[in-house]
Amino acid sequence: MPHPFERWTVLPHGKLARLGDNLMTVVGEIRMPLMKLPRRMTVVRLADSNLVIWSAIALDESAMAELESFGRPAYLIVPSDKHRLDAKIWKARYPALTVVAPSGARAAVAKIVPVDMVDPHFDDPKVRFATVRGTGDREAALLVQSANGTTLVVNDIVGNIDDASGLGGWLLGVAGFAGRKPQVPRVVRKAVVEDPQALRAQLLEWAGIETLQRILVSHGSPIEADARGTLRDLARSLE
Repeated sequence: MPHPFERWTVLPHGKLARLGDNLMTVVGEIRMPLMKLPRRMTVVRLADSNLVIWSAIALDESAMAELESFGRPAYLIVPSDKHRLDAKIWKARYPALTVVAPSGARAAVAKIVPVDMVDPHFDDPKVRFATVRGTGDREAALLVQSANGTTLVVNDIVGNIDDASGLGGWLLGVAGFAGRKPQVPRVVRKAVVEDPQALRAQLLEWAGIETLQRILVSHGSPIEADARGTLRDLARSLE
């Protein structure tokens, strides 16, 4: 993984896509040895028009202007210690950002950018931060309620790269981030999941959200076909 950037560095990325009245997302790309790794940033607009930036990606200036027209960047969530690449440069661009990280990742994230809080409350009942159970408090998640339903935003606990190819695709498949269906990646199970049954309970709790419409993952395609059923399948894989 590249070292965290010291200056605004724009890597290949797509266009910002609106998923709801208060939700946008964009997919970028990290070029690594033997592969191109897709990565996702999610942007949530709060009731006061402040923005929550999840897993920040530096965008080109036209895309940044579009993002700023959506609201004012106010919170920067670094969802794990593996997603620090653009954190410092976002904080430098927007010094007033409140930096958030899950408690178990706070020390590692703080080596790159100071962390202000680990349990934010956004004064908006439609947006809720969570630390994922069973991960040693090292993975974060967001629940976002929009007019068209609820979106669950997760980080590395679910991989859903469904278009990988070549040697890089094979390596992503071995790691468990790529495959024919969403999965809890093997490398994440080994390195992050400390209590599989606690994570299983977390997934089942989310599966019980009747309004759940989609799951956004940091690496891979959105899960929009039977999101609740997918969470149940993921939970069964941890039995």
